[in-house]
Amino acid sequence: MATPAEVMVVTPHPDDAEIGAGGTVARWIGEGKRVVYVVCTNGNKGSADPEMQPEKLAAIREEEQRVAARSLGVAEVVFLRHPDQSLEDTVEFRKELTRLIRRYRPHTVLTCDPYQRYFWWHRDHRITGRVTLDAIFPCARDFHSFPELLEEGLKPHKVSEILLWGSEEPNYRSDVTATFAAKMTALSCHQSQIGDKIAPELEKRFIEWHQTMAEGEDFELAEAFHRVDMWW
Repeated sequence: MATPAEVMVVTPHPDDAEIGAGGTVARWIGEGKRVVYVVCTNGNKGSADPEMQPEKLAAIREEEQRVAARSLGVAEVVFLRHPDQSLEDTVEFRKELTRLIRRYRPHTVLTCDPYQRYFWWHRDHRITGRVTLDAIFPCARDFHSFPELLEEGLKPHKVSEILLWGSEEPNYRSDVTATFAAKMTALSCHQSQIGDKIAPELEKRFIEWHQTMAEGEDFELAEAFHRVDMWW
């Protein structure tokens, strides 16, 4: 049986978790919370290099994700290894995520907002977010959803809080001023996506982006989410 975790991050591709929530993950881990990642695809199409073979890229990106997660202190990374750009809203995918929610029993689940119209407009993001929400409610909570999971010893679990990154309607801003450097260090581990190191211009854009998300707050840098309180 898996060790329970306070936080589960369900991410479409290797590197999305760091982009969307790396600073918040670092802060929570610093506060003693146990965090697990669930990476839904292997990212095997995420290259502009025509000489790169998808199988090789998948292996590279999986190792990059392991290193990035380790740099933040993430306790465990679960790789579902679906091919990039192939996610579908299916019963089997919903059951996969329901199984993991019941196994790790998180208080908080983070994933990408499936309802964003323009930003990160990638089908894997939309489908990951949508299926994660369905897995949280009603599937993970309801006793008669996927009764075969009961035979695996996985009892229903009620997630208490959802945070969606990339939302067009953020209502929660997480202070990442002290953990922004840790986020950038983790992001720099994804060399197949950003090169050997983060270019100064890219880092400047990240700083400006996080400053914008912190506007109106009493801290400098933020990650913004749409927060859902699962009180019912």
